[in-house]
Order: sequence, then C-alpha cells, then structure tokens
Amino acid sequence: MQHLLEVKDLQTTFFTASGEVKAVGSVSFNLDKGKVLGIVGESGSGKSVTAYSILQILTHPGRIVGGSVKLNGKELVGIPEDEMRKVRGNQISIIFQDPMTSLNPVFTIGNQLMEAIILHTNRTHEQAKERAIEMLQLVGINEPEKRIHQYAYELSGGMRQRVMIAMALACEPDILIADEPTTALDVTIQAQILELMSDLQKKLGMAIIMITHDLGVIANMCDEVVVMYAGRICERGTAPEIFYNPRHEYTRGLLRSIPNIDNDDKARLIPIAGTPVDLLNLPKGCPFAPRCERAMKVCLYEFPSEYWVAKDHIASCWVNVLENIGTPLEALGGQDAAKGIVTEGEEAAQ
Repeated sequence: MQHLLEVKDLQTTFFTASGEVKAVGSVSFNLDKGKVLGIVGESGSGKSVTAYSILQILTHPGRIVGGSVKLNGKELVGIPEDEMRKVRGNQISIIFQDPMTSLNPVFTIGNQLMEAIILHTNRTHEQAKERAIEMLQLVGINEPEKRIHQYAYELSGGMRQRVMIAMALACEPDILIADEPTTALDVTIQAQILELMSDLQKKLGMAIIMITHDLGVIANMCDEVVVMYAGRICERGTAPEIFYNPRHEYTRGLLRSIPNIDNDDKARLIPIAGTPVDLLNLPKGCPFAPRCERAMKVCLYEFPSEYWVAKDHIASCWVNVLENIGTPLEALGGQDAAKGIVTEGEEAAQ
C-alpha cells in the first residue's frame, strides 16, 4: 500500500560555528489520506524542523543530510527548487505558529490571499478575488467582502489565524501542516480554531500533521501520535495506545505533568526533572536517560532500538527490554516492514 506521505530516516543538521546541531535524527513515519497525525514534544524536540524539512523551507545553516520524503511515491528530497515550489501550497500547505509575523503588515488580507491563489492556480484576478472571499467565508470570518480590504493589525488574533488557515487551504492541498496553530490564542478561541480545522478536514478529506506541545489537542484530533525528544522519535502509535499504554518514560512524564480534573485541588503536578539535552553534545545512549527515573547503565551507553510493543505501537526504550515487552523492529524487517505502522508485525505478534 502506498501512503500519501512517507518520511524515512529523515536527518536534518544545522552546521553552526560551535558544531553540528542534529535537530532531526533518523525520523520515520507515514501519513494516509484523510488521517490526522500528531507530533508532540517539548520545545527544541525537532517538531517544527521536521515540518520545515518536509517542505524544504529550512533557513541557513540547516540542511537535510540524509533520508527520504515521498509524496504519493515521488521523492521530494533533492528535487529542484522550481519543482518544490509547485508542491508548496498546491499539495502541502503550512500554518505557522504566529499569524501576526506570518502575514505581511503592508499588504491587505485580500492581496495576500489572492497572491497565493494566482501563484498556484490559473485563476484570473477577479476569479482569485471571488475565491479569497469564498475561503474567508469557509473559515467563518464575517463580512469577508470588507475583510479583504483590511490589514493584519486590524484583525483579532483568532481572525488572523483563520486568515492563515484560509490561505493554506485556498489551493486545496492534500496535506495541511499545522505548526502549533493555537499557541498565542486564548482558550475559547483555541477551541474554535481546532473545531474549525476538524470540520474542514472532514469536509475536504485532506490529511493533517498537527504539531503541538498540548496533549489535549492531540487526544481530541489525532488518529496517530508521534512523540519526539532531542530530534528523535521515542514513541509512535495510535492515539489510544499512546494515552492508555505509554511505553516510553518521556511519554509517561508528559502525561503525568497534565493537570487531572479528578485529583485533589491541592495535588501537586509532577514535572519532568532536569533540562533538555544539548543537541551539540548528544549522549551515546538514550538522550532522555539523564532525566529518566528508571534509567539503567545500558541507557547511558547504547541508543535503544525501536520495539514493536503492541498492535500499532512502537517505542524506543530499554525498559521494554527489561520487562520483556515487544519485538525489535529489525526482527520484523526494519522500517520498511513498519509501514502502516507495521503490518507484518501483527502476524509476528500472533
């Protein structure tokens, strides 16, 4: 079965004066049409750089140094820039974190929407204007005929984010990457934006990559979840598996740090101890080991292999080996056998 998007062993490095920052190291996942994939992790875990690597919009001195990104079977890594421009907007669109800095303050909303439509389609100026008004209506902005003549500073934060969504969807992409789309918004507006994205995803049938540090967003929207730490995937699987059967200590730490409505009001939150690892000096073993309460000697000196721990659930943690849980992916044919996440693994587990 061919997936809509296949990312395999993607590696992205920033070559700085202080050394090589391995922001993304051997990341692999698949995305199918109509599905929502969540990528979760703390700041600096490599979530956004993974998205920028897929779209190849990395800033200097970052570049992809290995791996593969395939869209409908076509390799994107290494293709000429003029071909990649046809992919951006048309087939893969992105919503950035801060709409105020993403929208140009000296051009009207309508001008920026129409520019994207004219660039990626054969519509005339008038047709592009009609499409811009149609998209603003689709994302729930009132008086769209008036809004297209306004500037970004004249709109509220929620309305600016809706404009960014309209711009991203104007050319009906196959994949929408949402890079923390609700970060700067208050709780009620967050809920409206997420509900809007969910409705549009079902209506248009597109796939979404939702990048966030908010596990509540992941739980409500995503079919599959990828948990990243220090540029690596430490756990991936279906949303129910990740939330009800976490098999990596970092994932467990994230879940423990969430307030629980059933707990006593005076109950303290349990933070993850320590600080994130220095990407300039990654340890030989598991990067989470210095912060892990269950770290063993092997965790410090050897990076854990990916283990198939349950149906549609893979984790990289030596604790699973200690507890005799799971089968190494290498024994199932490696990453190629893991498409779906791993179909052959189901047979091996039976």
